[in-house]
Amino acid sequence: MTRSLAVSVERFPIAGAFTIARGSRTEAVVVVATLADGAKVGRGECVPYARYGETVDGVVAAIEAVAPHLADPAFDRCRLARLLPAGAARNALDCALWDLEAKKSGIPARIAAGIVEPKPLVTAYTLSLGTPESMLAAARAAAARPLLKVKLGGDGDPERIAAVREGAPDARLIVDANEAWREANLAANLAACSEAGVELIEQPLPAGADDALRGLDCDIDICADESLHTAADLEALRDRYTAVNIKLDKAGGLTEALAIARAARRARLRVMVGCMVGTSLAMAPALLVAQDADVVDLDGPLLLARDRDPGLRYDGSLVFPPPPALWG
Repeated sequence: MTRSLAVSVERFPIAGAFTIARGSRTEAVVVVATLADGAKVGRGECVPYARYGETVDGVVAAIEAVAPHLADPAFDRCRLARLLPAGAARNALDCALWDLEAKKSGIPARIAAGIVEPKPLVTAYTLSLGTPESMLAAARAAAARPLLKVKLGGDGDPERIAAVREGAPDARLIVDANEAWREANLAANLAACSEAGVELIEQPLPAGADDALRGLDCDIDICADESLHTAADLEALRDRYTAVNIKLDKAGGLTEALAIARAARRARLRVMVGCMVGTSLAMAPALLVAQDADVVDLDGPLLLARDRDPGLRYDGSLVFPPPPALWG
């Protein structure tokens, strides 16, 4: 059989709006790569991200450019990694290949990834950036969830994080500044997070402008997000970060994400597995990497007004391994 490729752009409305330091969105725009080999079909989903110079049209074109290579029976995930750089396009194709391999061989992706019995995991639930008053209300509404991820934005963050702690006094808190802090407000924002009992801070300073983190005396894990894409980035981060956020859309798929997780463990870094705002199809392969993670942030479908059917099963903040009809 000859493998065939189809690429589609799909839109899923977000419940309300999703706001971070870089802006606000009301829908998730995802790109799906579908690989068919006879009656067997594999799928992978990605989310193009402007922060990394990606556009929907550019990602679609990059995926479609791989189509001629599929005629080679030897084309596999290793060849894909040499053909495309890490990023959204490679992620969609890498995950589609994992799914297709599982369908053809009858061996679940989890077994191929070395995971015998995946378990349900507690995921963080994200609170969008807003005023202290709006974030207080959002925290109160989500106070029963065990782990909240708080989007911050720079100046005014001490008031925001204090409001969230007031609204959710019993929840574990992690925060994501999305590169919005600067050296001038770093100390004040760190102190406010410490006072609120925050456990982890994602990417407080811009990637490439984070020298102030060197030798930082802090009781909170500082997690590289925008600064980390592939395993090759790890060595340069160790003097500034104690944790890394692995996202398949940055890494270029499940294959590289698993490699990052192994390398991060060897480097004695804590591991967080995160996501862009996407559907259950994007979360499913990430759940395999997350099985051994310290922090899981795979709440994309919880932020949508509607998800795929079938999708992942969420019971509150507990997310269950994917059904075979979805992926893997």
